[in-house]
Amino acid sequence: MNNKFDYCVFIGRFSPFHKAHCSILKRALELANQVVVVIGSASAPRTIRNPWIADEREKMITSSFPKEVADKKISFIQMKDYLYNNNLWISVLQEKINTATNDSENVALIGFESDETSFYLKLFPQFQYIEHGTEYNFHATQIREKYFSHDVQYKTMVPDGVIKFLETFESSPEFQPLKEEKNYIDAYKEKWRGAPYPPIFCTVDSLVIKSGHILVVRRGHNPGKGLLSMAGGFVNNSEKLEDAALRELKEETGIKINIPDLRKSIVDSKVFDEPTRSLRGRVISSVFFIDLGVGPLPKVKGGDDAASAEWIPLSECHSLEASFFEDHYHIIRSFISKY
Repeated sequence: MNNKFDYCVFIGRFSPFHKAHCSILKRALELANQVVVVIGSASAPRTIRNPWIADEREKMITSSFPKEVADKKISFIQMKDYLYNNNLWISVLQEKINTATNDSENVALIGFESDETSFYLKLFPQFQYIEHGTEYNFHATQIREKYFSHDVQYKTMVPDGVIKFLETFESSPEFQPLKEEKNYIDAYKEKWRGAPYPPIFCTVDSLVIKSGHILVVRRGHNPGKGLLSMAGGFVNNSEKLEDAALRELKEETGIKINIPDLRKSIVDSKVFDEPTRSLRGRVISSVFFIDLGVGPLPKVKGGDDAASAEWIPLSECHSLEASFFEDHYHIIRSFISKY
């Protein structure tokens, strides 16, 4: 074995896998006996930012290499997001990598510091980092934009195997909802194109728990049509944040508890301001945690922007991660872990 490393690790979302990724992976195959590809955002819902599930992204990658190479030299780790807890993300991924590499001490991490999402390249000082430049100057965001706009130029940016996959996907039932979401987001951003500064939106959400259940709504419109979320919405000019949150909660769920009693049950609140948390642009949400104690679950019914409202057991929440809108699953987890 003349390769320098036992293993080389390559981390990314690969949405989609493109020629720059392919160049880096080819170099990794030259440097190591085995390559471990980490597929990020593995449990995220389908959106125009993350249109393909982890298994589909694996298929894109393996289709770009001869079968004997893909089968013998490339393995995969599917890694879910841990928003608002980078240390947990690092810990879980380190454990997965140690298992995949048989605790080898001869491991390299390869990548290209192309944008702010490459921050993880500096989080593993125990691995030798290999910077691999590329002649390609495009990003996956540009490819998705062209793909969902039916601009065939995207085909010059991805390997042949990925072209075949994307052409087939365009005829799948999953494509049209994503296309509709893209149209919505494009129209939404167009309304603000003439603003002197990029807009910052202020929203509120309510995380309501009772008797080991969480109150959620099913979104009736884009963005995220059909996904689960906390009840919430935009703040009116004349409202305080808490008042807006309680108003939206009543409007979207029809919960049979009066506002003074809901207000008394607020036990915590927190601002969530991850700049990329929403496809619509910069959206900052103030979330109010309402603990209604124990007892029968109040009747709820979807209203306003919500197609439906329901109580789900805490035990089911984690299995529904891919069904939640934006970062709502991660917000729920961050609160629940504290109480």
